[in-house]
Amino acid sequence: MPPRPDLPPHPLPADKELVLKVIPMPADVNANGDIFGGWVMAQVDLAGSVLPSRLGQSRMVTVAVNEFIFKQPVRVGDILSFYSSVQRVGRTSVTVDVEVYAERFADQGRFVKVTEALLTYVAIDGQGKPQSLPDNDQVRSWRASAERNAERKQQQAG
Repeated sequence: MPPRPDLPPHPLPADKELVLKVIPMPADVNANGDIFGGWVMAQVDLAGSVLPSRLGQSRMVTVAVNEFIFKQPVRVGDILSFYSSVQRVGRTSVTVDVEVYAERFADQGRFVKVTEALLTYVAIDGQGKPQSLPDNDQVRSWRASAERNAERKQQQAG
């Protein structure tokens, strides 16, 4: 499919971390010839888990997909870049925002936002019970950042 000149290039997020890059292949297409949404969802879950996994907890599991929006189709050969940031930190959970950008094979250097999602991960112990997140610099930094983001959103809304 040719590039869509009607879509303006999208700037890549400066406030998120690049956590994954992947190229979908022909085996990943659906009946319409686009990349299967379930494949994209699986990649988003992997990308979303990168930041929480850095806490060194024994296990962090996905407990919720709070939001998932497919904005544009993904095509075979697109170079997908997954950007993540922690949005909220609870006692046992971390909520992560993931944005996915496609660099079209035929239109290199231009990025189109194709998907965005919000996922929640929970730390669990060996018996599968929720356990507290560690009280370390990383968690404190995420909490402070999440509070600043919430204040910024509240100021913009008010």
